[in-house]
Amino acid sequence: MAEPVVRIPEAKVALSTASVYPESTATAFEVAARLGYDGVEVMVWTDPVSQDIEALRRLSDYHQVPILAVHAPCLLITQRVWSTDPWVKLQRARAAAEKLGASTVVVHPPFRWQRQYARDFVSGIWRMADETDVRFAVENMYPWRYKDREMLAYAPEWDVTKDDYRHFTVDLSHTATARTDTLAMVDRMGDRLGHVHLADGRGSAKDEHLVPGRGTQPCAELLERLAYSGYDGHVVIEVNTRRAMSSAEREADLAEALAFTRLHLAAASRSRGTRA
Repeated sequence: MAEPVVRIPEAKVALSTASVYPESTATAFEVAARLGYDGVEVMVWTDPVSQDIEALRRLSDYHQVPILAVHAPCLLITQRVWSTDPWVKLQRARAAAEKLGASTVVVHPPFRWQRQYARDFVSGIWRMADETDVRFAVENMYPWRYKDREMLAYAPEWDVTKDDYRHFTVDLSHTATARTDTLAMVDRMGDRLGHVHLADGRGSAKDEHLVPGRGTQPCAELLERLAYSGYDGHVVIEVNTRRAMSSAEREADLAEALAFTRLHLAAASRSRGTRA
């Protein structure tokens, strides 16, 4: 008997709430529902709603959009969100994920000036991962560049595959900024790849987060590889729409990103079809 022409992969396609910035977390749920995303990843940042578990639950219920992941507040602008203690931030992110039914907490490696946190980070992430069914997926970052100078801002490494973690997040805008080989990094992650931030980039010193297909990253190839491998994590669209001139233009970008992702996940499935 012939296999189905198209197989639908297990991976769900989610919208990062960061993708609607400078609009609100609440707007992201509305957009995700309208465009047909499978869920959202909540970026916990300075928007009070992003920090409020009950508010997030109400948004999820109202729009019928599940929360699939929580991005812990790891950015420079979120240093005081959910405490100034980075371990407390991660504990609160885990609690939020558990209460909201999210399977993953995304976390960045520490900044180098967070010396004690950086020293204990690898063992601490393992310890926290052992205490929950929620995945702590540590995200690849990049060197900071200015003209001909390069600063290593993250510790133990911006290339998180150099350390031992149970789960990884690969971010394709970050691989572009780092000017590293994305597929080679994914190979090093192996079956510990638990989460994907899908975006594009051209190798600029800036973290661009372009709509997939508009840069030089192997977005299509990665999606096809995920479908072949039976990847069971989430693919999260995390793009920069700050330059959109209107809400309609922003939604068009997010619709394009979703269509690109579904097309290339299905393309790999379709190519696997065989005849009896």
